[in-house]
Amino acid sequence: ISIDEPTMNMLFTINNSPFFGKEGKLVTSQRIRDRLLKEMEKNLALKVLDTPSPDSWLVYGRGILHLSVLIETMRREGYEIQVGQPQVIIKEIDGKKCEPIETLIVDVPGDVSGKVIELVTQRKGELLVMEPKGDLQHLEFEIPARGIIGLRNNVLTATAGEAIMAHRFIAYEEFKGAIPGRINGSLISMNTGAAIPYAIDKLQDRGVFFIDPGEEVYTGMVVGEHNRQNDIEVNLQAAKQLTNMRASGTDSNTKIAPKLNFSLEECMEFIQKDEYLEITPKSLRMRKIWLDPNERKRNEKKPS
Repeated sequence: ISIDEPTMNMLFTINNSPFFGKEGKLVTSQRIRDRLLKEMEKNLALKVLDTPSPDSWLVYGRGILHLSVLIETMRREGYEIQVGQPQVIIKEIDGKKCEPIETLIVDVPGDVSGKVIELVTQRKGELLVMEPKGDLQHLEFEIPARGIIGLRNNVLTATAGEAIMAHRFIAYEEFKGAIPGRINGSLISMNTGAAIPYAIDKLQDRGVFFIDPGEEVYTGMVVGEHNRQNDIEVNLQAAKQLTNMRASGTDSNTKIAPKLNFSLEECMEFIQKDEYLEITPKSLRMRKIWLDPNERKRNEKKPS
C-alpha cells in the first residue's frame, strides 16, 4: 500500500512559558517524546525527527489538518506543548528547487465563485476546471501546499461559510515563487498580570485583541493583531489615574469589542516565523519565541 509522503513539518517543543504546568499534567520532554514516538506506530504518514535541542522535535505530516488532529488529541490527554510555524518541505530534484503541489477542489455557490478564484490565484493557484454542479459551482485548482496554509479561513469568510473544500497531494513541481502572507504585525504584552479593561479600551484603535478583560497575560505574549505591519508592545496593566474630581458617566460607557476567537488551525496559520503557539488542555496562546524585548531585538539583527 502506498502512503502519501509528508508535505509539511512543524517544530514541537516543551512549554517553557511563564504559565507552564498550570493546566496540563504531562509537560516534560521525555513524556512528549514518548507520546510522539507512540503516535508513529499507528499514524503511518507521520515522521518524528530529533533536533540538536533535546527538548524539540521536527514532526512531519500530511498538511495542517493532519498535524492539528495530533495536537488536539495530545492536549485532550493533558499534554502541554509549543509548536512553531508550519513549514512546507522543499526538495531539490534535478538541481531545481521543488515544492509539493496539491489539487484543491472547492464547491461554492455561483454568486461568490469569483471571490474564491481570486483568493486562490493570489496564492499561485491555477484554475483547471469550472463547471456547474446543481446549485453550486465546482472548481478545481492546482496550488502549492504553501498556499493552502491560511486559505480555508479566508475562503469561508468570503463565502459566508458555504464553501466545501478538499485538497490532495499530487507531486513535487518547480518552486512557484513568493506567496503573500500575513501583512499585519502583532500586539505584544509588555508586562505580566491581568489585563485591565481600561487599558484594552484605550488601545482598541491599535488593532484587534485576542484576550478578554481580566485575562492573565505574560511579557512577550501576542495579545492581538496590529493595524499596521510592525509589531508593537502594549501595556495592558495601565490603570486609570484617579483624581478627586468625578466625571459623570465616563467610566460606564467604555465599550470593548469582543475578542477574536481562533480555533487551533487558525492559530497555526496565524503565527509567524518568530512566534510559537502555546497549547495547553484549556488554552491556546500565541507568543514570541523570545519573550524579552531586548533579546528579540538582538535576534532580529542576527543574519538568519
